[in-house]
Order: sequence, then structure tokens, then C-alpha cells
Amino acid sequence: MNLTIPTGASPSVLITTPGPRIAETVHALTDQGAVVTVAATDLIEATTRAALDDLSGRRLVTVDAHALPQDFDVVLRDPLTVPVAGSPGSPENDGSPGTGRVTLVGGGPGSVDLLTVGGLRAVREADVLVCDRLAPLSVLSEARSDVEVIHVGKIPRGAFTPQESINALLVEHALAGKYVVRLKGGDNYVFGRGGEEWNACAARGIPVDVVPGVSSAIAVPALAGIPLTHRGLTQGFVVVSGHVGPKDERNEADWAALARCGLTIVILMGVAALAEISETLIEHGMDPSTPAACIADGAMPSQRSARGTLEDIAAIADAQDLTPPAITVIGRVVSALEA
Repeated sequence: MNLTIPTGASPSVLITTPGPRIAETVHALTDQGAVVTVAATDLIEATTRAALDDLSGRRLVTVDAHALPQDFDVVLRDPLTVPVAGSPGSPENDGSPGTGRVTLVGGGPGSVDLLTVGGLRAVREADVLVCDRLAPLSVLSEARSDVEVIHVGKIPRGAFTPQESINALLVEHALAGKYVVRLKGGDNYVFGRGGEEWNACAARGIPVDVVPGVSSAIAVPALAGIPLTHRGLTQGFVVVSGHVGPKDERNEADWAALARCGLTIVILMGVAALAEISETLIEHGMDPSTPAACIADGAMPSQRSARGTLEDIAAIADAQDLTPPAITVIGRVVSALEA
């Protein structure tokens, strides 16, 4: 797919007849500065509806079943509605016998500009692309026309593909002799479960290599004007998952130690538990007035952020409707740079 729209100041684009790969179309357009609306009726299939709900929740599109074509600069039919060659069910998808190989590609936090040259090369050479929802999906326009694209998104508290199924897909296609590229958001080994995918392939004798990605833990604060280290303020930073709160029985982080560490704290996947995390850090001695920031959809056109203190950042983020994916930074570095 190669979508090019006329240049201009944020052209408005209406997409009709969205298909299950609508996220690719939207990313290709928003990367060009377009403001995208999707005309979606109640008759679209569940997979497409889930993708649209996710894109809309991240403020990447507006969904409007009653949108009028004359109100937009560009109107186009989703080019990926009709299955392309190489997609499941097409005759070109049989594969050749023998063992292929797998490359785990870290795609960075979402903007194609932050994908590495090595990652781009892998996408261009792939027979099969297994993609996360937070990967830089607009890069799929660089893939071969006969590539098979498989979306395995994990929407928070919504539709998701179990990790075991993802592992099985990588193995299945590699054993069919295909070059499989696992395109992930961020870095493969920073809460990306890339190690599990490596081990699943290695256990079946499948060659695996990795292209490291720019981690959102570092890139997103930088894009929001926050250096994770700053001379005279801190000598380091720590990245921790906030997927479960400090009081959850599944929690493995020592939040008491984090409260005393004196380092910048970067929390990934911590929106839902942010109030509990803040309360716990304060209970264990962290100054309630410590600067804090929450950044949603980092590196995307919909990036937005809120700033406050450890004591009130959860309430501020909630009031501003910051939703996953979001990163929270706690520490004096939040106010290190002059506006």
C-alpha cells in the first residue's frame, strides 16, 4: 500500500468502507499530517470495530457514520479492505517446505521516524509481518506487495491476541520456510515479551535475530521535554511496569525502595494504577511535591501530556482524560528544562 495525499496544512481525509487493517491506513495518513475521519456503520465486522475503537480512543481518528464527503479535502476507500496477495486464504500463501527464520524488530514508540534502518530493511524483506498495534504501522507501505500481514494487537481491557498464539504464529510460518518479521512497538526486551518469542522459536530450532528498538521509556519523555537524567538533579533512572498496582498480589516491584532511590522513576503501563502508585510512594517517604508528568500516545500526532506533582498527577491525568498507552515520569527532571 502506498498512500500519498496532497500536501497542505493538515488536509482532512474521509475513509470509507474500513477493513480489518484500517490501522495501517490511518497511520499512513496521519504520518503525512492528515486529520482522519472514518465512515463506519454498525455493519462492519467485529475486528474492524475493535481497531476503530482503539484508534478513536487514542485520538488518531474520528469515527462518524454520517460524515459527508463534500466536507473533506480527500475521500478514499480503504485500500486494504479487499485482501491482498499473500493474505490468509489467498493461493500465494502456501509457503515452501523447510525452516525459515524470524527477526524480532523493535519499532520504537510509534512514529516511523524512530524506526531504525535495520528495522526498515527487515520489513522490506519479510515474507510475513506479525504486527503489534503500537508498532509504526505506516512502514508497512514499504513492505513487498505479496507480504502476509498479521495483526496481533493487545488492547488494554479489550481485544487481544494471547502471547502463546503469537509464539505459535511465528513458529508456524518459519517452519513453512518463511522469513517472519515480528514488528513490535518500543524495544523487544523492555516489557515487550520478546524473550518469550525468542525462546519459542529457539525451542523449535528456528534461527532468530533481533533489531533493537528505541524504547518509549526514553523517547517519550524526551519528546515531551523531559530529560531522564540531568546534572545536579539525578544520577540515573529506573523503568518499572505499573501494569499492576503496588498492593496487587501479582506485584513484584519494591515500591518502598523506589521511593528512597533518589532516581528518576519512569512508569510504563501505569495509567489505571497511577493513584495507588503515587500514594504508595508517598507512604514510603517520597516528597508529595516531587514533579511528575504523564504523557499519552508519545511520538504520535495525538501526543498529549499533563504535569503536576506526585500528589496530584493521577487526578490531573484523569481530568485530562489521558488514556493508555501512557508513560509517567516522577522526579525533579520533569521541571529541568526551561520552557
